[in-house]
Amino acid sequence: MSALLVAVTGTSAQAWYDRFREAAPQRDIRQWPDEIGDPAEIAYVAAWKAPHGLLKDFPNLKAVFNLGAGVDQLMADPNLPDVPIGRAVHPDLTMRMTEWVTLHVLLHHRRQPLYMTQQTKRIWKGHDQPAASDVSVGVMGVGEIGADAAEVLARLGFRVAGWSRTAKKLPGIEVFAGMDALPAFLARTEILVVLLPATPETEGILSLDLFRQLKRDGALGGAYVVNAGRGKLQVDADIVTALDQKILAGVSLDVFPVEPLPADSPLWAHPGAILTPHNAGDLSPRDLASNVIGEIGRLEQGKPLQHAVDRKRGY
Repeated sequence: MSALLVAVTGTSAQAWYDRFREAAPQRDIRQWPDEIGDPAEIAYVAAWKAPHGLLKDFPNLKAVFNLGAGVDQLMADPNLPDVPIGRAVHPDLTMRMTEWVTLHVLLHHRRQPLYMTQQTKRIWKGHDQPAASDVSVGVMGVGEIGADAAEVLARLGFRVAGWSRTAKKLPGIEVFAGMDALPAFLARTEILVVLLPATPETEGILSLDLFRQLKRDGALGGAYVVNAGRGKLQVDADIVTALDQKILAGVSLDVFPVEPLPADSPLWAHPGAILTPHNAGDLSPRDLASNVIGEIGRLEQGKPLQHAVDRKRGY
């Protein structure tokens, strides 16, 4: 028997299970932790933040499907079985991430935090507004989501460039590649959009040293960071220091090294920080459940996954 186990941690666990049942009513679908049944019957696991060590208990496991954009929590499992891992890829996920990025780039570009502060004080005062064509935006991480965000921002008129650890090509957009090219990419960037995966090489990359390399004398008169990638990319203490010292003029953060963000974090009340609760890429369980069922169908036909994690790269 080839059962599918839905192993989701959090308040959305029941919604995910229900959507999988709707997407494949003929399939044996079980819910962790109460309906696992015989571990030998589990062939597939659809997981989000499942506890480490769970997957090793299924001797006939054929594939694992990650129900979110980031696979770092899953890949950190020291007992992760050597089976294919499916990535969460869906047009709706890409669209939602691009929406969030575009929203926050525009918030900083159009000085919306300043106007919201003025509103609370009943101040009617306009400020110089540069054109998008005068503002340099840099996108770190130009995979499927990053490429889409870069293209949308370019269509809005921003001077967009990308950076990737390996060479990439985007029509009409300059892409810097490799660590040697990172300083030049940062030096031309006023608004830094971060959509990198979390790997040993990228952990802590958003540090004071990096922030100091951003362009602060451009059209916006300061540098901004918009991170919707992974929390482990950023050093929260360095972000606070950079804001306090005016190295950064503002930040938008959707992800954090520790989630939920601790109540005593100074980021909560910092006037230069806009925070969201890791919801930039919130995806409808219905959409992704259908995607996973389709991928399982491919495996059962002897075909490879369309969207598989590269274990060597970690994403």
